[in-house]
Amino acid sequence: MHEDIDHILVTPEQIADRVHEMAAQIEEDLGDIATEITLVPVLTGSIFFLADLARCLTHKIRIGVVTVNSYPGKSLSSQGAVIDGILPDNIEGRHVLIVDDILDSGGTLRLLRESIARQSPASIAGCVLLRKSIPSAIETPCEYIGFDIPNEFVVGYGLDYDDYYRNLPYIGTLRRDIFS
Repeated sequence: MHEDIDHILVTPEQIADRVHEMAAQIEEDLGDIATEITLVPVLTGSIFFLADLARCLTHKIRIGVVTVNSYPGKSLSSQGAVIDGILPDNIEGRHVLIVDDILDSGGTLRLLRESIARQSPASIAGCVLLRKSIPSAIETPCEYIGFDIPNEFVVGYGLDYDDYYRNLPYIGTLRRDIFS
């Protein structure tokens, strides 16, 4: 365990198992109604989750990345979200899966759903690895959730603090003295 981590919440094995389960559920839900899925990952946090999830899906996939700024400064969550990168073109009539690392304020997922809906996709679903156990996250509709976690500052498996710790193979809580 990295010295800056207080404790591990989700192990690499738990992540791998859950990503496989989520992919199987997505495949089952889309079944024969979709021949392909357009994945819209929110960069940069979702890169590890996206890569593992995409490899587990058997449908043909397209990937159209987007960047959303909702963590200014020291990467602590804010209530506002702004699309910094462009949404993928040509999603009219397609089945779209928004892929993100964590659902906390709900701002990112709500903003992307609204923006994508304007392009008339066949369907839109949210897929997050983590959902914090706070009202704003729990009240935000999301079809696929990997793990519900406590309201702690977490890093690893794509999640960062000031662009560090993304490469940790697990999800861990950052020691409070590191970000206080």
